[in-house]
Amino acid sequence: MRRVSIFGATGSIGQNTIDLIDRNPDAYDVVALTGGANIHKLAEDAKRLRASVAVTAHQDRLEDLRAALAGSDVQAAAGSMALTEAAARPADWVMSAIVGAAGLPPGLEALKQGATLALANKETLVCAGPLVLDTARKHNATLLPVDSEHSAVFQALAGEDMSAVERIIITASGGAFRDWPLGDLANATVEQASNHPNWNMGQRITIDSASMFNKALEVIETKEYFGVSPEQVEVLVHPESIVHALVGFNDGALMAHMGAPDMRHAIGYALHWPARQDLPVERLNLAKLGQLRFSEPDNARYPALKLARHVMQRGGLSGAVFNAAKERALDHFIARRIGFLSMADCVAAVLDRFDAQSSLIDAPLTLDNVLQTDHLARKWVDEAIGQRAG
Repeated sequence: MRRVSIFGATGSIGQNTIDLIDRNPDAYDVVALTGGANIHKLAEDAKRLRASVAVTAHQDRLEDLRAALAGSDVQAAAGSMALTEAAARPADWVMSAIVGAAGLPPGLEALKQGATLALANKETLVCAGPLVLDTARKHNATLLPVDSEHSAVFQALAGEDMSAVERIIITASGGAFRDWPLGDLANATVEQASNHPNWNMGQRITIDSASMFNKALEVIETKEYFGVSPEQVEVLVHPESIVHALVGFNDGALMAHMGAPDMRHAIGYALHWPARQDLPVERLNLAKLGQLRFSEPDNARYPALKLARHVMQRGGLSGAVFNAAKERALDHFIARRIGFLSMADCVAAVLDRFDAQSSLIDAPLTLDNVLQTDHLARKWVDEAIGQRAG
């Protein structure tokens, strides 16, 4: 039996992972499940899968979790420290699907145990790519991508020589507003931004798709994970979401990965790697599909992509600044304190402020510095929005 832990078990990635494990439960020994405020679902899954421990990120929900687990052998824990402690429990395979920078500390802890870390938390590499990759090397751990785009690149590169790679193209659906007139975006509502045309995801990542901040993070993640230059990473808008990524080689060939928009493909690939197993995903009928469309992203519609280019050139702690500012600006948009387009404006202002701080630009990339910078960038967003309101 393989020992597995799922961080972010109650989210869409976590639930898809549990769906695959449920199909062959005797093959897995579930060590830890973690979640947020959905205590009922966390406890239900932990009891059914007979996990050793269930952890909620919310310290004030500990008693609720204990009550929900009453009568079972599953331990209950809560808070950020409990998440890291759960990641330190021996496991062979760990799904990192906590949303945001909060996924970085437990992800690093799992790597320190020598586990295979299936990385669905893109913020981990955006905030601290060199630190994460160095930790994996030091502890002989394996880091596998779970984002559909990066899993696609990983599969397209199987058996290939990286020195022959000219470019990596990741695709984007274009999100909820890909066909909207530009003049209407300033008035886009939270509800409209939360309606993705292709994928069934959580609210935050769906809004990030509409703004293309999600793709901006993935551009940075591509550079970090595959060790390519910023110039080698390209983005194409692909409304059908069938081609997840392409790799271009020095002989002019393009290797594309295609599949139905179902995250169980990338999750299942990471779960069974290096083997392939049958997965309950749709098989493509290209004749029925008829056509695949591609276009260059419009920088006026998606300013997040330009900001990501700046971050890749700057390096260091700029990724942590970018992600924290994006997360906090999204908080304000969801709370209806700022408009849809103001999110990119806030992030740009915070990056400008960071660029003026020589002590931060030259600071070493450590976990403490990442967490401190994350806190500072969120504060700067609040200040920028306060000045606008004033």
